[in-house]
Amino acid sequence: MIISDDKTLREIQLAFSEKFTNLKLEFYAEAHEEGEGTSARSLLDVNQTLAAVRSVHTAGNLSIDGHKLVKTLEQDFLEQFGLNVQVFRKSGDLWLQTTSTDSWSLSDQNKRGTEE
Repeated sequence: MIISDDKTLREIQLAFSEKFTNLKLEFYAEAHEEGEGTSARSLLDVNQTLAAVRSVHTAGNLSIDGHKLVKTLEQDFLEQFGLNVQVFRKSGDLWLQTTSTDSWSLSDQNKRGTEE
């Protein structure tokens, strides 16, 4: 996935969800600790560009495959691109923050979403 200042948060969300149909990314103004959720108060508007929401303006390619752990993906977004993200998994009609299962792979999370 190419990350650059001219992309919108929605474009990043869509690219991620194309690969993992039962998962989604949400972007926040504040970071969260491992195993903790993020408050909806700091949720960012997905129509904003990355340039508007981050202080680290590095562009690059973020490798995302099914073997990557959720916590690793979230950490990569923060460390490499200055973006606070939280992965959510679909559960019926709800979207759940994957806080207690951050050590699962993206494939495992996505599969679990199809089972619920």
